[in-house]
Amino acid sequence: MRTKSIDMLSSSLWKSIILYSVPLMFSNVLQVLFNMADVMVVGRFSGPLALGSVGSTTMIIQLETGILFGLSTGICAIVAFHTGAKQRDGVEKAIHTSVVLSVILGVSLLIIGILSARSFLSLLKTKDELIVEATLYLRIYFLGVPALSLYNCGNAILTANGETKRPLLYLLLSGVVNVLLNLLFVIVFKLSVLGVALASVISQYLSAFLILRYLICTDTDYRIVPKLIKYDRILSKEILRIAIPCACQHALFSLSNLFVQASINYFPHYVVEGCAAGGNSDPLVYDMMAAFYTASTGFISQNLGGGKIDRIKTTYIVTTVYSFILGLILGGLLVIFRREFIMLFTSNEEVIKYGEIRVMIMGASYCISAFMDNATAASRGCGKTIGPTVIIVMGTIVFRIIWIFTVFRYFHTLESLFLLYVSSWVLTAICANIYFCYSYKKIKKMHSYKPA
Repeated sequence: MRTKSIDMLSSSLWKSIILYSVPLMFSNVLQVLFNMADVMVVGRFSGPLALGSVGSTTMIIQLETGILFGLSTGICAIVAFHTGAKQRDGVEKAIHTSVVLSVILGVSLLIIGILSARSFLSLLKTKDELIVEATLYLRIYFLGVPALSLYNCGNAILTANGETKRPLLYLLLSGVVNVLLNLLFVIVFKLSVLGVALASVISQYLSAFLILRYLICTDTDYRIVPKLIKYDRILSKEILRIAIPCACQHALFSLSNLFVQASINYFPHYVVEGCAAGGNSDPLVYDMMAAFYTASTGFISQNLGGGKIDRIKTTYIVTTVYSFILGLILGGLLVIFRREFIMLFTSNEEVIKYGEIRVMIMGASYCISAFMDNATAASRGCGKTIGPTVIIVMGTIVFRIIWIFTVFRYFHTLESLFLLYVSSWVLTAICANIYFCYSYKKIKKMHSYKPA
């Protein structure tokens, strides 16, 4: 099946960004739903200990995913820039250097993950009755990380060139295989945690095979030619200049979330369980909104490379409006149907009560995060890396830790804890938008251009 790439340089931005982003939304939601299916299968058919073992690895897997996301962001931005500038040699070198970097990162994470799995879990205070199977799950899961790294690389290359439907198709196919293998390994072969881990690894290699096969066989300018795969020092620096700060940002997010979770753990168990149930809304909303942030980086990078400077500002406005509206709609639905949402995970009234508090506060706040995250994504599309990362770290991580030890310590209520999110988003959004406007003005002065 052939899919048509979106013209990111001259088409209507309001229309193109929607066409570009919708497949990304479905891709992100599918990943969340397939991960939830893993947990549901092992919990339903293998019992609470197996469920706890898999669940206890979440923080480590999120950290690994954030690091891979950082690299794919760098790949997308640099490939899009050279594509927009119509520098075929630059596109070719960027793509083949990206493959090398993805293999290096994937194998490095594999080795670190296998050797340090138990140490990481001990550091997170994993319960003794869970740590053996959790270690097994994590070590098997990390066998698939090189494949996941290569899939993200291929996805970034296609996304940078306006082709977002094909990765969705490959993800859908591999996700269905993952669910079917979960059922087979857990129900039929009684492999429990091992079965879920093996299913994840197999599906990751399938998705990597499909996307790499297409990129090798295609006749487009962004094809992969195996004999040309080599490391280019200059292009590597360009990619890592964006990738490393982005990856560090996600790693530090995990650190700040540890402080939040530690604060939640001070409450009675039914409050903790309610917050855990309500927390299932976060990836669904965040990941759907993130499609517009990816569009922001990709479109801005291409138009910067192509000298279409006015389209940078328009892209920023369009993606901010779209992501705000999406966050408002999804958050509003969660506020209205908060009880029904929590009841998907529990029937205990005490748990439901506190889960509703979390969902109500976060649901009313998601739309505000658009102003922060999209300004950061737009700045990265302009090639700015250190500034956005410093703003995010100070505004959302340092600020949240200070909030926990001041405001939350004083009031010590669930409401005062979760209000730290919207407060940090407002503060960071102001700084991030000022920085983007400053960066845009500098770019505008440096380029001669024709109105888009």
